[in-house]
Amino acid sequence: MPETKESKRGISPKQVSNIKVVVLCVAAATTFWILNALNKEDYTTIVDYPIEFEFDQEQFMAVKPLPSSIEIEINGNGWDLLQKYFQVNVPPFVVELDRPAANDYLLTADVRRSLSEFISPTQLLNLGTDSLKFQIDPIRTIKLTPTLDSTSFSLGKNIRLLSNPTFEPNAITLKGPSSILDLYEGKFPISLDENRIDQNISKNIPLKISKELAEFVTLETEEIKVELEVVAFLEGNKRLKLKKVNFPRSVNLEEEEPIVMMYYLVDERKTDQLKDLEFEAVLNYSRRNKEDSTISIQVSPLPEFLDQVRVEPSSFKLIYGN
Repeated sequence: MPETKESKRGISPKQVSNIKVVVLCVAAATTFWILNALNKEDYTTIVDYPIEFEFDQEQFMAVKPLPSSIEIEINGNGWDLLQKYFQVNVPPFVVELDRPAANDYLLTADVRRSLSEFISPTQLLNLGTDSLKFQIDPIRTIKLTPTLDSTSFSLGKNIRLLSNPTFEPNAITLKGPSSILDLYEGKFPISLDENRIDQNISKNIPLKISKELAEFVTLETEEIKVELEVVAFLEGNKRLKLKKVNFPRSVNLEEEEPIVMMYYLVDERKTDQLKDLEFEAVLNYSRRNKEDSTISIQVSPLPEFLDQVRVEPSSFKLIYGN
């Protein structure tokens, strides 16, 4: 009797054919069993059923993601439950909110009846949660006061702001949900984006919303003009005349004929006034430090247009005679 030719893996073509027949039979039996089982009634399962919220979106806006499904326990035909479990051609249940900003939750008991009718003929047994939470705010339009962001600019050496920045327009209009608008606290920061400013600035700046708020807020003011006035303070120094006040004859300074220098910054607009002033280094004995027998210098006069006034030396040691 001739030998049967075997396959490369040691299985004959006849054995391969038999295996295929067995697999097909098992697959057919399994399919028949599944189809037969799905046609039966009285199955129970838990599914996440899709929902949608419906409200006036011209007057209100959700500031947090709305619930997209609700967990329910249902009973019914196998095919029907399978369809709902995998959400195949399943229409979402619409939750209508007439006053969406009145509460931040909805009791699921309030929609149980309508949901039960909506998923018919499947029977609703239980709801997986007692409430659906959301945050929907009324949409408002407000005006904010522009303020210069102090981190968005720097001044040059010895340059000072002469006055508060001015803006045109003097208010910025925003539209969005109330809780998001409240985050601005009535002010809108303006970024100048300038470094080492040493002269007056007049600049038109396009306005924009931060990325995290851009999906909620709409700017109705697109551009603002910022004007900034600055003044330079000039470095200077003067030798001061020494003036003793209330000194007893027996008290002297440890250092004879001391030289006192005053260093300062002066408003560039006040240099002419500075020339007309005579400064003194006043030593008032009544203000001496009794513990260490020192006396500090007071500069007189000391006009407001001087800044960072520094005196060297700042004090003297006293010596007492007989």
